[in-house]
Amino acid sequence: IVGMPYAIPEMFNTDEMSGGTPYGATTIAGGDGSRQPSEAELTIARFQGKHVAEIAAKLAA
Repeated sequence: IVGMPYAIPEMFNTDEMSGGTPYGATTIAGGDGSRQPSEAELTIARFQGKHVAEIAAKLAA
């Protein structure tokens, strides 16, 4: 299990409703698909993917 470090500022943006927790990337979506992931949520998800890949590479070395 790889959590999210507190180094990513998008997790602390209170100007808009968005997902993202120390446990991982999330998004807040309506049941009808009317809300798509925000740029902040996508940034958090990309950061998590890179972070997990870096940890996996260190473990494999």
